[in-house]
Amino acid sequence: MTWTAPELEPTRTVRVGGERPLLQSWLDFHRQTLLGKCGGLDAEQLATRSVSPSSLSLLGLVRHLTDVEHAWFRQGAAGEDATFRYWSTAEPDADFDEPATPSAEEVFAAFHAEVAACDAAIADLPLDHVFQRPRYTGDFTLRWAYLHMIEEYARHNGHADLLRERIDGVTGSF
Repeated sequence: MTWTAPELEPTRTVRVGGERPLLQSWLDFHRQTLLGKCGGLDAEQLATRSVSPSSLSLLGLVRHLTDVEHAWFRQGAAGEDATFRYWSTAEPDADFDEPATPSAEEVFAAFHAEVAACDAAIADLPLDHVFQRPRYTGDFTLRWAYLHMIEEYARHNGHADLLRERIDGVTGSF
């Protein structure tokens, strides 16, 4: 039996509340949107590239955002010394360039595991928590990381929308 990405229902954001719940709600919305764009597609469809010479694919986006979550939340804000799943100095574009390995099912499991680990790692940190990131100069706050991740997902969800339309013509909220 061929594995396909689960089909999801769109989520709604929190509209009233404190700053942290609003930021988390928008981040979760964009996480869900990316996965929703992948819903019902098999591994071959998920690995379909956009147009040459781009190596962009839906599976590559999931891989990329797995490592971006890790970089900003676990490695950056929480200061964990954990290795990336896909990125390395030797292969800085491995998240996009090698979408067939590991399997799509494993990529989605890794994404869910990373999101859970990131949420746990920053749960007790205040939004004003200051940290540094390797390869960057200057300080960042957790608030800034939330906003950056919302922007990062929003930009890539636009890519995902176009990729999905190219694969099977599906457009819409997912």
